[in-house]
Amino acid sequence: MDHLPAPKLIPDLTHGSLATFAEPGIWHLEIPAGSKGRYRLAQIEDYKSLRRKNYPWQAPLHLSLRARASSAEIPGTWGFGLWNDPYGMSLFPDIRLFSLPALPNAAWFFFASPHNYLSFRDDLPACGALAAAFHSPHWSGLQIALCAHALPFLVFPPSARFYRRLAQRFIQEDSTNIGVDPLLWHIYEITWKTDGVAYQVDGMIVLETKVSPLGPLGLVIWVDNQYAAFPPDGKIAWGALENPIPAWIEVTDIQLASP
Repeated sequence: MDHLPAPKLIPDLTHGSLATFAEPGIWHLEIPAGSKGRYRLAQIEDYKSLRRKNYPWQAPLHLSLRARASSAEIPGTWGFGLWNDPYGMSLFPDIRLFSLPALPNAAWFFFASPHNYLSFRDDLPACGALAAAFHSPHWSGLQIALCAHALPFLVFPPSARFYRRLAQRFIQEDSTNIGVDPLLWHIYEITWKTDGVAYQVDGMIVLETKVSPLGPLGLVIWVDNQYAAFPPDGKIAWGALENPIPAWIEVTDIQLASP
């Protein structure tokens, strides 16, 4: 593999969160203890000031890093990988450029507490320790705007179930539970190609899928107390969870290469 220059990672923090070096080369991302209802995020990324079309990474690409977490079940989510930041706007003021929402494209390791239900399919895991991939078409701003009329109807479970089934026609996804102890250091690897993605933990393949995200994508590493659920019954829920004690992840040996 041909190693690529190290990414220039930019901290993105809210409400007393930290992004520091625990020791040389080890990123320590921590959110403080707090009550529910207030969002807390500690994140590093390499796309913050870029427009989505200028995000830095395309397939083929190999990402590897070592990581551990403070708890086997952090309230909220945490993880690392590549995505297109589909939300398009931040909950808090920062230097991120405004962009319209997009359909999701991602290849990542995603850890989600049980409050989450983060799959559009009924036959895939929707929380826990996941290796996951999403592939969606690049819709224009006009197409996204035309779909915005559906948002008010998502509060009604029958219509939410309809739109969830509709989303399955446009958003391809694949995932698996990886069954690791996140308190221990593990080596995580993602090999992203145009025709699929392979995921390894400590040298063992945990998922090979033909679902490959459309680039360009950005590198993101984060921990937060947010949850979102779009379950089969259509009862959508989201919010910020209580974390009684600080929650943190540590990441090191971040390497990107061309396979």
